[in-house]
Amino acid sequence: MRTVAIALLGLGAAAQAQSSSTAVTVKWLEDTPTIQTGTTFGIPWARGQHLANGTTFTASTGALQSWITAYWPDGSIKWSGHAIPASDIVPDEYTIAASGPGNATVPKFRRQAVNGTQIQVDESAEGITVNTGKITASFPKSGDVLVSSIKTSDGKTVGKNGRLILRSQSGIAEDGDASGINYFKFASKIYNTTVSSESSVRALITIQGIHATVANSTASHKDWLPFTVRFYLYANSDAIRTIHTFVFDGDSKSDFISALGIRFDVPLSREELYDRHVRIAGVDGGILHEAVQGLTGLRRDPGAAVRSAQYNGTKTPDKSTWDTRVSSRLQWIPTWGDYRVTQLSADGFNIKKRTKAGQSWVKIPGGTRAGGLAYLGGASVGGLAVGLRDFWKKYPTSLDISNAATDVGSITLWLYSPQAEPMDLRPYHDGLGEDTYAKQLDALEITYEDFEDGYNTPYGIARTNELFIYAFSSTPSADTLSVLTNTTNTPPVLVPEPEYIESTAAIGTYWKTPSSTSTSDSAATIESHLDFLIQFYRDQIEQRRWYGFWDHGDIMHGYDTDRHQWKYDVGGYAWDNSELSPDLFFWTHFLRTGRADIYRLAEAQVRHGGEVDSYHLGNFTGLGTRHGVQHWGDSAKQVRISTPVYRKTFYYISGGDERTGDLVHEVLQAEKGFYLVDARRKVRDPSVIYTPDPTALYLNFGTDWAGVAAAYLLEWERRGPRWEESRAKLLETFATFPLLKFGFVTGEALYDSTTGAWAPPPTDPSNNGTVNISHLSAVFGVLETLDQLFTHYPEVPRPFVDAWLDYCYYYGASKAEQKARYGKDFGTVNLRQGHARLTAYAAYRRNNATLAARAWNEFLNDNSADELGPGDPWSTVRFGGSSVLAGVEEAEWITTNAAALFGLSGIENLALVGAPGGNGTVRS
Repeated sequence: MRTVAIALLGLGAAAQAQSSSTAVTVKWLEDTPTIQTGTTFGIPWARGQHLANGTTFTASTGALQSWITAYWPDGSIKWSGHAIPASDIVPDEYTIAASGPGNATVPKFRRQAVNGTQIQVDESAEGITVNTGKITASFPKSGDVLVSSIKTSDGKTVGKNGRLILRSQSGIAEDGDASGINYFKFASKIYNTTVSSESSVRALITIQGIHATVANSTASHKDWLPFTVRFYLYANSDAIRTIHTFVFDGDSKSDFISALGIRFDVPLSREELYDRHVRIAGVDGGILHEAVQGLTGLRRDPGAAVRSAQYNGTKTPDKSTWDTRVSSRLQWIPTWGDYRVTQLSADGFNIKKRTKAGQSWVKIPGGTRAGGLAYLGGASVGGLAVGLRDFWKKYPTSLDISNAATDVGSITLWLYSPQAEPMDLRPYHDGLGEDTYAKQLDALEITYEDFEDGYNTPYGIARTNELFIYAFSSTPSADTLSVLTNTTNTPPVLVPEPEYIESTAAIGTYWKTPSSTSTSDSAATIESHLDFLIQFYRDQIEQRRWYGFWDHGDIMHGYDTDRHQWKYDVGGYAWDNSELSPDLFFWTHFLRTGRADIYRLAEAQVRHGGEVDSYHLGNFTGLGTRHGVQHWGDSAKQVRISTPVYRKTFYYISGGDERTGDLVHEVLQAEKGFYLVDARRKVRDPSVIYTPDPTALYLNFGTDWAGVAAAYLLEWERRGPRWEESRAKLLETFATFPLLKFGFVTGEALYDSTTGAWAPPPTDPSNNGTVNISHLSAVFGVLETLDQLFTHYPEVPRPFVDAWLDYCYYYGASKAEQKARYGKDFGTVNLRQGHARLTAYAAYRRNNATLAARAWNEFLNDNSADELGPGDPWSTVRFGGSSVLAGVEEAEWITTNAAALFGLSGIENLALVGAPGGNGTVRS
């Protein structure tokens, strides 16, 4: 087996780099926020511009905490992460300056804070306490409480005993018959609590644990549903951003989650009942104003000042000033201790309240889509507001306020509402008799579903939710809560200008901003079509209600023109699960435009595809699931779905989102997944006797290796725990893959996951040359990953680059050219429009104007099922009335395959070879 000696590359050149200062402007993605509770963001840097060790970052306004999220191989900074504290005055933009030449000693991490505001962190064996200057929060290191207390700067304890709550049951009642069903109650059990090593402007508390049954549970159950909860606290902020992740590790046929939430106690003993307030976010910034003991609307009027104070949440005037007809009869005014807002669909929520347990509920007028935030507290003792991002989009959800008329009330945010039916993750069919590979492959021919018993499991999938906790010394105004509701659902984001990101080449060279490609009519037409597709999917998400706990963030795959409906119930045509890279289309279009609507669309996909469509426990860890009726239902488990190239832009733009970082490391485990899950088990040549082995995995270069290569690259860039191993494997691949006689045209070969070396496939042990072309190999981010690799490490050996450029050239070449080069042609190739960007890439790298013209011909004249072209309507048709369930805009000529490939090829062709009809010029 060949080996390659590894050394730290290029540090000498970096050590000689000198740069006095570089200033980068970052602006708010949307409008400048009214309230800024602390923000983290990322900035890219050109190769060799600033050395990692010695560079100082400063902000134009206020304090700044900085760290390195990625390095170029020469030791210079590739991406940096930054945190700014909360501020009452929010500028429209910030200028971040990097200065200082430094030296070439590259630390694993470098964190730095400058200027003013500081967070104070105290850690002991029992727990961690963080003081932001506005609040102090304490986090135990063991037990069932994640947040033991939250205090305001004036010493008021406004929240206590923040803990997770889980309920489940062993079955689901059919026709109301619940006999034989066991019910379980769980609490959080902590096994690890840590704090970020640098916490001057931002402190990150990470708590890991599992759910364990509580004493009053009616039956025993093993500990299950592991969780990771991250709390982000910023200097000068009274808010705690919270990222909650859990992994499903139950049995879908006997573990049914019936409620999942987080609860805080709110001390109220020193507040009069009539000065205790409940606020619930409604629709479009609306806020429900309620008091535990209401003084408005009574038969007798306590006085305008009293009523106004209670409605506005301020302390009421002294009782001696009230009308005595009210003050003497307070004991007859009921106290409302419990409130509940429930969102069981994307289209409606209900609110109700009751005086206490055991009494009936009274309805409060509800609405369509609740803001997902509720407050409980008092005018003088303060209180707590808790909000869930995408509350209505991730239904069924609810918010409970309980025991508000007692000394200690509580507020519970239900990520999965106990008012909903239990979560049912069982397979949607019984297997239909598909008990052999032959039957399963035959069924694939009709429903496009690749079924196999045991593979249609949710075991190991995850869900991440974003919450916000806000602490107040007194009841906040409704306007404040309205703004915070918007902040919760659309957290402010800072981003550099697209032109600047492009100039750094820190995320590839395959895209350019529209202004730097072409202003020709042909380019403008393609740009308008790209915009049409973005708006189309935004509208379809809303019209088709692609929402729900597990579904939010995904889009559908294929369309049924007869039913005027996406094929939500037809095998492999239903949920898209990133098939043919719509995620990459959206992220690349965001990079070049900076548009907020595209960012939010792609951000939701990150939180879905990396969690729900991918596995985090078990044999499938690091792999994802092919498209289907259920996100986890198809038996094709591949890294083409879990590939980090779909999450990379978000990771770096966010300043290194820690949960996304977890996902990258999990994809590295796909090497083991390849050994445990034989992707070719159903279609292998029967003459091949193949035993999966870590040193000889039978992989496809595009659907298998490219995803792991994307994880290797990110690990290398980030200097993660396995970065030297990852770099070594990539370098070994660069050296050995070109030894395959036909390079990438070989399609599938044997991969040594312990070294990164490639060997001929078992069908061609003598390496005589195999032609094995798949239309799927290059449509899951392989071009983008390789371009990022070539940009990151220009020293990639020429034979490897040439092997890739040959594949790019010959996939769309004539059959005669293919046969002349490889001894046989490739047969009928598909997805020519999507592969046009490969042709353009070869034209760009080889400066071939003739090839550039061929790329546009392939893009514009594919005329197959999975393409979009000039002859398509580029408009929608409205269907309403009895033909559909609800009015929709239809574009029957669009599939998500076609949209993704058109989007990526349109963007990349414009960037690489200029506009069509441009005299065959190639981008310089």
